Amino acid sequence: MERDPQRPLIDQLAALSAAERDAFLACLPVELQAQALYCWRLWARDDQRAPQGNWRVWLLLSGRGAGKTRAGAEWVRAQVESGACQRLNLVGRTDSDVRDTMIEGPSGILAVSPPGAGPLYRPKLRRLEYPNGARLYLFSAEEPDRLRGAQCDGCWCDELAAWRYPEAFDMLLMGLRLGSDPRCVVTTTPRPTRLVRTLIAKPTTVISRATTFDNRANLPTAFFDGVLGRYQGTRLARQELYGEVLADVPGALWQADVLEEQRVRRAPADLKRVVVAVDPAVSSGEGSDETGILVVAQGADGHGYVLEDRSGRYAPHEWARLVATLYEAHRADHVIAEVNQGGDLVVSVLRVVAPQLAVRKVRATRGKYLRAEPVAALYQQGKVHHLGCFATLEDQLCAFTPGIDRRTQGSPDRADALVYGLTDVLLGRREPRPATSRRLTRY
Repeated sequence: MERDPQRPLIDQLAALSAAERDAFLACLPVELQAQALYCWRLWARDDQRAPQGNWRVWLLLSGRGAGKTRAGAEWVRAQVESGACQRLNLVGRTDSDVRDTMIEGPSGILAVSPPGAGPLYRPKLRRLEYPNGARLYLFSAEEPDRLRGAQCDGCWCDELAAWRYPEAFDMLLMGLRLGSDPRCVVTTTPRPTRLVRTLIAKPTTVISRATTFDNRANLPTAFFDGVLGRYQGTRLARQELYGEVLADVPGALWQADVLEEQRVRRAPADLKRVVVAVDPAVSSGEGSDETGILVVAQGADGHGYVLEDRSGRYAPHEWARLVATLYEAHRADHVIAEVNQGGDLVVSVLRVVAPQLAVRKVRATRGKYLRAEPVAALYQQGKVHHLGCFATLEDQLCAFTPGIDRRTQGSPDRADALVYGLTDVLLGRREPRPATSRRLTRY
């Protein structure tokens, strides 16, 4: 490499192609090669480098696996090492997301820190401590009130578009008031939530965009073969791989704005009816459909409330035990279970786990779209509210059209469970359930 004495060596190396840079580094002593691995300026793409200028929020809207987590962790590291920040708040969707992705993940804080120069991780105290006195404080977006008074001079938010309580971001920004230039980095796969759209529109926000394909060199070929074969050309690919903020789907029964307008932080204390709705999958393998499991209720105001979405891929005994736990925790009136696939076996599985469960069977006799129309109409009338944000469920609802393609979009199991549950509490039968059936032992 021919060196320009007027340009720093790091900048010259970063300008080389990957092959040229690797060839140069291979000629260096082993200890210098190790140092180079932790020099982020050498490896970062332009969209992963912090922007210049005066900004309050740096918003990285990227597809899955595009390297946004690495960019966020490296920004935090740079702020600490330069002395620009001494107290930073890190907020993820849940406590486990903070731990598994932002801190201990392959692109997290610990992984990007050079050996011997990284922070001391104190999980019980929910913080990381650096030798220079800087501290990183860890928060879950599921606990917005913990962010009250949590002052900081920098913060990193991960997967903001999937936060259940968007007001956690408001609490965070109110505490971003230390130092001379407090800033916030947001790394997220985009969804058309009100919070994301508001951030995009603010003049103090700088946006970086990247697709999953921009990071192809660092991802396994099998991932692309599998994902592209199934999702290429679909709406899901545009959002999750290409990082697009999508508009509403023409013909969909639900719209994002309607869901946003009717979101609530707390459910009424005087719930009249609570049910756990289950749409069981026929298998539990990696490529199988999910089992839809939702807790929905009717308030004294006659409105419907979606309290929990615990859908996922479970073996039969696993989802049955989860249903029993939710039934007890919410003092539910009954379980409503779709039996088209498993018939009486579905009820049998539930009764093996919890014999006292009050189970009401429902058998679908109409198409999904026809079943969903009356429930979607209740949303349009302002009569259904979500307790916080249920990202995956809401994505399914906003893509629910007459021609839904199960091959590329998967089965809308969460939406199906929602429809069964809300139909039962708002449009179904009204006979009361015996009080004795509320008593369950803990499983």
